[in-house]
Amino acid sequence: MRRAGKVPCYARFARGPDGRVVYGPLMRTFGWFLLLFLIGFAAVAVLAYPAWALLDPVFDLRFHRVGSRIGMLALAIGFVLLARRMRLSDRASLGYGLPRKSFLRELGIGAVLGIGLMLPVVALMTGLDLRDLREGVTLDAATLAPLVIVGLLRGLAVAFIEETFIRGAMFTGIARESGARRAILLTSLIYAAAHFIGRHRIPDEEVSWTSGLELIAGFLHKFADPAGNADAFLCLFAVGMLLGIVRSLTGNIAACIGLHAGWVFIITFVRETSVPDPAHPLGFLLSRFDGFVGWLVLAWTCLIGAGVCLFYRKRAQAPAGEVRAS
Repeated sequence: MRRAGKVPCYARFARGPDGRVVYGPLMRTFGWFLLLFLIGFAAVAVLAYPAWALLDPVFDLRFHRVGSRIGMLALAIGFVLLARRMRLSDRASLGYGLPRKSFLRELGIGAVLGIGLMLPVVALMTGLDLRDLREGVTLDAATLAPLVIVGLLRGLAVAFIEETFIRGAMFTGIARESGARRAILLTSLIYAAAHFIGRHRIPDEEVSWTSGLELIAGFLHKFADPAGNADAFLCLFAVGMLLGIVRSLTGNIAACIGLHAGWVFIITFVRETSVPDPAHPLGFLLSRFDGFVGWLVLAWTCLIGAGVCLFYRKRAQAPAGEVRAS
């Protein structure tokens, strides 16, 4: 039982024994998660070269692969430690509060919904000839079957990792401190920005002690052109907002994982079978970032957003469901 007047670390404000409002530490969780990203970058800067120099003579590894794996490992270890310290490591805080059967059902419904909602915008891209079939690609069973498998596996892997991190632990921590609205907004910013951490390669003959810093600069080079990538950023931010609202409505990340996996599946399939046509008069509708997200997908996301939110609001309010659990 909490003592009178003591402000919980996750509260925005509380009233003290004299009735006055006492403010707690806002945005603490968000700051810790930002620090976690900085630690990951620092690990790359400091450890990438020594690790590569140690492992390359034996395993013949590329420097950028060693650096990226070190960053991921540092991020994973930091995430586990931070989640435990901030009481975000239990199933409910990570977004897995539903019973397994209900969780898988909601994930499956989300995946089907995600794929179905993305197909019309892909059909519009095709109808407008915004993308051309890749040279040498034939849309037959031998080509489509592996693509479907790869797309599904990639979609599920990406969705589980990103949703657990962003709309699982991070969302829960921010919502406890600052409310669901701020959690939706801040996690959407992180979600959009994280997609711009790109790949960068340094030839083995050019690797030196400073290559860790060069690798980080390469990872972040897309941030140097905010105007040129505004369409992609706004589109990804809108997607993040939609997923955040669904997370808030349902109280778990099952639907978020399903929707996210369905969207990644479609994007993977489209990118593996076609390329954008930069000379098309309407080519500006697809971003230079990846040739898929952009103004067209942004408009579509805004258009379907209300319907998706209404759908999950009704599911969360359904008397039979074990749908909502937080």
